[in-house]
Amino acid sequence: MTFGANPSDPDADLMAAADDIVAAFQIDGEPVRGRIVRLGPATVDEILQRHKYPDCVARLLGEMLTLAALVGASLKFDGKLIIQVQGENGLEGPIRFIVAEYRTNGALRGYANVDGVALAELLAQNSEPTLLELIGPGLFAMTVDQGDDMDRYQGTVALEGDTLAEAAALYFAQSEQIPTRIRIACAETHGPAGRTQWRAGGALIQQVAGDSARGDTSMAWEHASILFETLEDRELVNAELSAGDLLFRLFHEDGVRLFEARPIETACTCSSDRILALLKQFGAEAAADMIEADGFIRVRCEYCNKSFDVRPEELL
Repeated sequence: MTFGANPSDPDADLMAAADDIVAAFQIDGEPVRGRIVRLGPATVDEILQRHKYPDCVARLLGEMLTLAALVGASLKFDGKLIIQVQGENGLEGPIRFIVAEYRTNGALRGYANVDGVALAELLAQNSEPTLLELIGPGLFAMTVDQGDDMDRYQGTVALEGDTLAEAAALYFAQSEQIPTRIRIACAETHGPAGRTQWRAGGALIQQVAGDSARGDTSMAWEHASILFETLEDRELVNAELSAGDLLFRLFHEDGVRLFEARPIETACTCSSDRILALLKQFGAEAAADMIEADGFIRVRCEYCNKSFDVRPEELL
């Protein structure tokens, strides 16, 4: 689907008002490609509400989820992409670590480990802390997991930049050596009956390297980057602005080809069988110490916050 004129025809935008999707796009005739993500109440709001995170933590985790989908959708195999930001031991900020996982079937999940006391102290001094203030000196890591029979690949760089988008762009520049521009946003919006709901959105563009056929691609990249930087956070989380409309606003002079969208859903990998297998690894003595007064061993999934009640005899 190409947008070279105003897409007022209802058939021109197949993703009109669609939430929970990721789609690739290409600027027509230019060596610039990208992806766009829109997350609504069924995904990002559900994940963030499970733990009742403070706003600054929820916003950062929403951005992490968006980034994971933006990058993970580029994988060409069945597997998952894990993005993690964490502080150095002994120097962590209030957020000890924060992680988001995108599986190539479209499943998304995430979790933040927070020191509530340290966060309250920080917010008392600064109501809008930066990424580095929340995390402290630390690392930004992307892990590609192709399954149990394949080795994992992990790229790690020092955490730099005031925002997650800046940190991710630096990762691509240093680890992947691909010129990349990223915009991500997560915010509370007013939903039905005045209820507030978290929404998130993001987009990235990347330069296609020049070769004998394309020639030098630097001028086209600079032009696209200037247009891309006009993208605003409020546009990324606007429920009434579709992915196609948003891209048309940015690149209507050049034309942009939007490819088929892929659905995203929130889904966790925890299960009773996985919990049992995990507990059996601890051994009988360690498992006995976990038994609570009512005779059960209780395990709570950090991602989805679901609790599993296990009888000791199930471990035999």
